[in-house]
Amino acid sequence: MATAEQLKALVRSFGEGDQATFLAVAMQVAAYAARQGHGKLAEELRAAIDEVKARGAVVPRRHEPPTPLVQPRGELAGILSVAYPKTRLSEMVLDTSVRRKLDRVLKEHRQSSKLQAHGLAPRHRLLLVGPPGSGKTMTAAALAGEMSLPLFTIQLDGVITKFMGETAAKLRLVFDAIRTTRGVYLFDEFDAIGGRRTASNDVGEIRRVLNSFLLFLEQERSDSLVVAATNHPDLLDRALFRRFDDVVEYGAPEGAAIDRAIRAKLGAFNISGLSWPRVRTAARGLSYAEIAKACEDALKETVLADGRNVSTQSLVEAFRERRRTRRK
Repeated sequence: MATAEQLKALVRSFGEGDQATFLAVAMQVAAYAARQGHGKLAEELRAAIDEVKARGAVVPRRHEPPTPLVQPRGELAGILSVAYPKTRLSEMVLDTSVRRKLDRVLKEHRQSSKLQAHGLAPRHRLLLVGPPGSGKTMTAAALAGEMSLPLFTIQLDGVITKFMGETAAKLRLVFDAIRTTRGVYLFDEFDAIGGRRTASNDVGEIRRVLNSFLLFLEQERSDSLVVAATNHPDLLDRALFRRFDDVVEYGAPEGAAIDRAIRAKLGAFNISGLSWPRVRTAARGLSYAEIAKACEDALKETVLADGRNVSTQSLVEAFRERRRTRRK
């Protein structure tokens, strides 16, 4: 049976014509029913939801933000922040192998009832590794947007404390929330708690936190998606890698990926006169985020000059400026 809050959210989303949110809440009801031992009801609900999605009947609202269904309360308010992103994977420029892995995660979650009927579970623990600005945090938002789920970001400064035992207790609260409220849960800058237990500067409390995280992650069997992201995979404890269902590696764009990133940002302007070899060379080695910001700088210059044609020189200079800024 659904909780009172879930029933109210169902009625509210139905009344507002928000089909995507309605189905997201319905999935929460199914997960709650499964935890209460009503396996048949949960399976029937999930099958019905999958059938609706397969017919393409879901039309997400675009004219206003989704109604917040859940907000962290009590101690969780200082540990979790919540957002309801509308980002989609189609808005990102991703390497083919990265996109293939993310599409597989979405496919397994959208057809989870088929997997569960055979004793299988969809991938629900992802480790994203790569340099800053490569799209890891945006990926978590896009996964939440694609699945019509809230994105919960774990505030590590609220989790990690100087008091022995308190950090692990807060971590337990997070994993309790993961079990009770379906969503995408992002542990950003994950190396803060996932560092090697043999590190020379390690302290006993951090070792205990990592041990607790490993235990909680191993026991995690909810319908939520747990995403950890780090810029420094070399600092992570090796035991972490086998606890995740997939490790997704990001890198700086090269070749055609650079072209796609630039076209995605400059598409509304005339770029027919660009010297692509010069532009590509100037952008090489920059992250997706740096390329996007440089394109915005070039666009601003074009707009302020009352123009519509983005010049090669302005774009090259913008890339060079981003490179100089990185070195400071």
